[in-house]
Amino acid sequence: MIRIKARAPTGRAVVLPTVWGAAAVGYKFGCPLAQQDGLGARIATSAVFFAVGTGLMLHVRHTLLRELRLARRAARAAQNVVLRPLPPRLDGIDVAAAQLSADRGASVGGDLYEAIATEHGVRVVMGDVRGHGLAALGTVAALLGSFREAAHDEPELGRVLRRLDRALARHLRERARAEHPANGAADLGNPVAEEFVTVLLLEIGRGGELRALNCGHPWPYLVSGTSVEPLTGDPLPPLGPFPLPAELEVLSCGRLHPGESLVLFTDGAEDARDTHGRFFPLPAVLRDAVGDQPVPPQTVLRTLFRALLHHTAGRPTDDVAVLVLRNGRTRGELSCPGTARPATTRP
Repeated sequence: MIRIKARAPTGRAVVLPTVWGAAAVGYKFGCPLAQQDGLGARIATSAVFFAVGTGLMLHVRHTLLRELRLARRAARAAQNVVLRPLPPRLDGIDVAAAQLSADRGASVGGDLYEAIATEHGVRVVMGDVRGHGLAALGTVAALLGSFREAAHDEPELGRVLRRLDRALARHLRERARAEHPANGAADLGNPVAEEFVTVLLLEIGRGGELRALNCGHPWPYLVSGTSVEPLTGDPLPPLGPFPLPAELEVLSCGRLHPGESLVLFTDGAEDARDTHGRFFPLPAVLRDAVGDQPVPPQTVLRTLFRALLHHTAGRPTDDVAVLVLRNGRTRGELSCPGTARPATTRP
């Protein structure tokens, strides 16, 4: 758990208001002018106390702003550890990712993503924790920590998913004990027992082979030229409320050929609405972003977020995370020849 400890007031922060207050009291009871009842004396007394009050307010404001800057700096450092910036290239895959929190002032919410180059291929996770904002940050940290280890350790994608499921269950038990110690960890009436996480696991092989496991998460869009089509498959239930099946069948989703891109996202992107209640047209925005020539993932990301903020008038109601993966390998870098990809259809 990440904690930000408040600092004790410094000597200057305590002494300066005391001096201001002592000066005001000394003027009131020690200055002959303050004892007079004339109009001029009253104006002078009011001016003194106004100056003292203004000085105190400015001092308090300066102190609060300094503490706020320190708190934001610490929170930003903690958030960068949890949802760390991704490198621009991983084993020939160009990467760009960004996250927009629905909570003002927060840069991390309930969405999570990570991409890691391993000996098994480039492994990617995209997830969405129930709820949004800083309240979901603990669950995000637990899942990402588990994925960063399991992605390297486990040769099979199904075993990576089981590690994530166990990490989530352990985190929820510990959270239940911390928040409701009198109820016990097995109390089904506890709100923590209703927590769930949608997760998409992807593996991109050296030849561009795509394998996936989807637990209730939106399928990514495959961008090939001017074509924008979603990958499809039967998803598993979200992690948390239901146990994983005994046999996990990893879905084969064809290949990611050189120059093609995958756009992973959380449901906050497609579910975003404008002032008239219309949903965000994500496929159309992606088509406009790629145009008729290849564009880098960073350009796609900037165009998408600019359109999203315009669509929601700068006030998204849910966290949004987007991850763009583009196969930047040349055909000579592929470990196996490319094969035709089966056509994708909308579910």
